[in-house]
Amino acid sequence: MAHDSPVSQAADAKIDTSIPHSARIWNYWLGGKDNFEVDRVVGDEVKQIFPSIVQAARNSRAFQRRSVAFLAGEVGIRQFLDVGAGLPAPGNTHEVAQAVDPRGRIVYVDDEPMVIAHARALLTGTAEGSVAYVRADLHQTAEVVMGASRTLDLTEPIGLMLLGIVGHVADDAEAHAIVRRLVDAMPSGSYLTMTDGTTASGAASVESMRRYARSGAVPYHLRSPAAFAHFFDGLDPVDPGIVSPPDWRPGPDDEPAPDIGGRCAVARIP
Repeated sequence: MAHDSPVSQAADAKIDTSIPHSARIWNYWLGGKDNFEVDRVVGDEVKQIFPSIVQAARNSRAFQRRSVAFLAGEVGIRQFLDVGAGLPAPGNTHEVAQAVDPRGRIVYVDDEPMVIAHARALLTGTAEGSVAYVRADLHQTAEVVMGASRTLDLTEPIGLMLLGIVGHVADDAEAHAIVRRLVDAMPSGSYLTMTDGTTASGAASVESMRRYARSGAVPYHLRSPAAFAHFFDGLDPVDPGIVSPPDWRPGPDDEPAPDIGGRCAVARIP
């Protein structure tokens, strides 16, 4: 790792440092230090083929902050379920939500031991609210919902966050079924917030993901923009709809960012 800490030492015994992991590679692209040499090697190989991947990661993170602020502020959502949360970084879901209302309740879900170890040590919320963690895989939707129910009230609206995670499910039908099961478990008035890379990013991005898949990390599959839009069938996307992350409600302090081919949306669940 780039640095040593009690958290990292506790996690080392459970982590296979010979295999790259998406959460740690993503952390590397965002300029973080919670990654291993194997993650940096793969991250650099992808960057060599598709240099814009770093900007794409930043675009996605900025969208996360804006979407949570919108849901907590304008909509009044007080509960969030962040599935595939990844390693802590500035602007975590609970930080943004509880800055609006300290009573906010947030559940993070991930299956990477290092993520859970860091989350428990670093992601502490307000005294009025709560932050909890569920170790589960995206495919384990029943476990995700059951774990979330220990902290969240499943009769009140929830902000369901799926940020850069569904691309790890190869089969389109399976991916849509997973998202649908999670959406169906949310009460009316909840919101699905989702972003993923798409084939609109071009041939270099597609090739970089082929190299990524050969690294041993869980492959990431770029769907077409139309296939991404299909995740929102039956839902009510808020303005501006399904767009590139930099184009989703940029604020006056947001620097202009290029469209790297990712797509995102926030949609109300009827």
